[in-house]
Amino acid sequence: MRGGRGKFVLGAGLFALGVAGLLVAGFEEGKAYYQTVGELQAMGPGAEGRRLRVAGDVTPGTIRREGEGQVLFEIEHEGARLAVRYVGREPLPDTLVDRAQAVAEGHLLPDGSFEATHVQAKCASKYDAAYGEDGSGAPTASPPSPSVPVTDGGF
Repeated sequence: MRGGRGKFVLGAGLFALGVAGLLVAGFEEGKAYYQTVGELQAMGPGAEGRRLRVAGDVTPGTIRREGEGQVLFEIEHEGARLAVRYVGREPLPDTLVDRAQAVAEGHLLPDGSFEATHVQAKCASKYDAAYGEDGSGAPTASPPSPSVPVTDGGF
């Protein structure tokens, strides 16, 4: 009986170790560090191949569709620009428009571009605050610009 119990304890221990290993591996794969475009570029070649999230504003006039399931666009933040190629299976959000805030998740390629498998976009500001229009100095909201969709695509 003793030998059977030892084998059971050993088997249970190996099973628990395997489950713990899978949990750690899944956690490491699932986490993606948030970077701005400049921070990502400052990381240099050390960022290549790592799963990352990069955020910036969509550069006007850069969104273009390339074949089946690929969309190219650029994002920028504080003067730094990054070419992004989306290759995911899900359709891109309708809020991915010029000047929208976007977060792309994927990895940096050796050529310095970013390959994204997931993209989130937040609509550019729907309302522009205009201070002092009524003489009070209080902000007033202007109606949405016709070129900006009036959808709430929050993160």
